[in-house]
Amino acid sequence: MNKEQLVALGLSEEQVTAVVEGFGKMIPKSRLDEKIAEVNDYKQQLADRDTQLTELQSKAQGNEELQAQIQALQQQNEQVKTEYQQQLQQKEFDFALTEALRDAKAKNPKAVKALLDTSTVKFVDGKLIGLDEQLTALKASDDYLFTSDKLKGGTPPQGGTPPTTVTKEQFASMSYMEKVDLYNKDVELFNKLSE
Repeated sequence: MNKEQLVALGLSEEQVTAVVEGFGKMIPKSRLDEKIAEVNDYKQQLADRDTQLTELQSKAQGNEELQAQIQALQQQNEQVKTEYQQQLQQKEFDFALTEALRDAKAKNPKAVKALLDTSTVKFVDGKLIGLDEQLTALKASDDYLFTSDKLKGGTPPQGGTPPTTVTKEQFASMSYMEKVDLYNKDVELFNKLSE
């Protein structure tokens, strides 16, 4: 949509300007879905902890039993936190890897990813270390997996005239497309026959 279309919808000039300026700051839907999943994970963790605390209150009959239960819950919560951090790091790694494969013009990122040794690729400060070398080697060995930057098509024929095999009578009976083809192949012969 452009400004005129937004104004036609009844938006004020300030609203139109805000929409146009905010357009470049939009995030991809995949990132939004990841963040929604994170929020849902947090909600589930809070619900689990609330349930644990409720159970703990009902079991708080003896002090020693209570201390043991609290210690077990603390260890469990620490483990859940560690696992969640690992999941977040894995999601960030996968997103960065997908973006890097897209930037490398992989035709099928899943197929290229399967050929990479991702265990040697490290994700540090938002950058993938060790990926460029693998992509370069893969482009050299399996270039069909990537979109080429080169022009497509065959090599144009070199100069020289093909042997003359068309007579004036044959030229007169040729279709328009055959004449165009002859013109493209040998202009001099075409001019000579069309006189």
